[in-house]
Amino acid sequence: MTMPKTPARLPDDFAAALGRAIAGFGFLEEALKRAIFALSLEGLGKRPDDRAVASFLQRMEEIADDTLGTLIDQFIKQMARAQIRDEAKLAAELRKIRNNRNLLCHASWRPTETKGRWHPSFLNTKGEVFPDDMSAKDIDAIAAETQDVAARIVSIMRATGIDGEWVGHDPED
Repeated sequence: MTMPKTPARLPDDFAAALGRAIAGFGFLEEALKRAIFALSLEGLGKRPDDRAVASFLQRMEEIADDTLGTLIDQFIKQMARAQIRDEAKLAAELRKIRNNRNLLCHASWRPTETKGRWHPSFLNTKGEVFPDDMSAKDIDAIAAETQDVAARIVSIMRATGIDGEWVGHDPED
């Protein structure tokens, strides 16, 4: 297949589904940052020394710029340290979301012969292509899975007693 000069115009329902899914990935990133903050803060103990606090603050500043993949890796480490229930299942779901996010955010979409289905032209870092055509319904399912996982991460964060604070966030904003 030759490369077109411009991308194909996505139908409104497909584009809307894609936008909702991408917004869900953004919310997941924020939830992960806040949960990492909460779990890391809990790990400092009751009386951390100045060096431990400085190290913690530096890491939290770095997290603000981390990619979804790095945030997932950091969150999985924090879950293991905190002995979160169902850690392996949640880690597997997060890895699947990472792959879906890369696909949906980086694919070039091509129309197919089947009405309502589009093919994502996407080659991942392992050289794998995504073989299946997708519909708006398929993308909505990915968004729903992402929202479910994000809600569970927010619950883990709240279970620490911290309700969303993190370095760089001003509650007055």
